[in-house]
Amino acid sequence: MQLSPRIYHSLIRPKWLTKIYIQNNIEQHFNFTDKKVLDFGAGTGANCTLCSPDYYFGIDPDSYRIEYAKRLYNQYRFEAFKGNELPAENNSFDYILIIAVLHHIPPEMIKGYVKEFKRVLKPDGRIVVLEPCFFEKSPVSNWFMKSNDKGEYIQCEKEYLNYFTKENFRCQILKRFKKCFFYNELYFTATL
Repeated sequence: MQLSPRIYHSLIRPKWLTKIYIQNNIEQHFNFTDKKVLDFGAGTGANCTLCSPDYYFGIDPDSYRIEYAKRLYNQYRFEAFKGNELPAENNSFDYILIIAVLHHIPPEMIKGYVKEFKRVLKPDGRIVVLEPCFFEKSPVSNWFMKSNDKGEYIQCEKEYLNYFTKENFRCQILKRFKKCFFYNELYFTATL
């Protein structure tokens, strides 16, 4: 069962949780001032406040979540998209945010998206990724995530990084941490 956008935003992406585990981590390493940011898998728009409305573009295949985001954050730009092609020009973004999205996408589709990220990212741009991740010495958390997360494709660290390194991105792990006791999170960046 999929949660309505309002319930999802309130339960899964409440402001306090988003601030602690996502925004604080990102703000430690990145400054999006006057930088064009593509939020891939923007959902209900919880991360748009990291950016200025003039420089933010949130996309998601779920049109219901995008419509909710447009109502909630009406000064920001959001768009629903379908297929593998991103609705953006070549070399148009300084940053691409990928926050808890990849584990919902079949691995064979991710390869095509990574090529699209490469196309729309400026030559000196960066991809910022934060994903649930299976950790080697964390069987309880791994079991919990596998049993309770709606994403069917949670990967281990090496698999996430391989999506990018195979397209000649250089990856840097910024942090590995636990979220809410049971979620292993991998936070990394990828550059060309």
